[in-house]
Amino acid sequence: MAADWTFLSNHGHVLVALSRDPHARVREVAERVGITERAVQLIVRDLEEAGYVERERVGRRNTYRVATGLPFRHPLEAHVQVSAFLDLVAPPRS
Repeated sequence: MAADWTFLSNHGHVLVALSRDPHARVREVAERVGITERAVQLIVRDLEEAGYVERERVGRRNTYRVATGLPFRHPLEAHVQVSAFLDLVAPPRS
């Protein structure tokens, strides 16, 4: 039986989900990524603290903005900006 793994971490999946739908609820992101709501909350906090995501409270909802001009964190990919990654895996909806 093949191992159950993907090329992206959950942090990467959450970043993609928020870039595709900046108004998504934590529950919706959790369902799309396949993790718990608590895991999404912790990942969003990590991404916020590192400057990759900004959260704006609008009424009872959050709106997320992904900082696309930042580089990847790992030295092997530090030459790649988040925008190039998102262009590849999360193209704009038509």
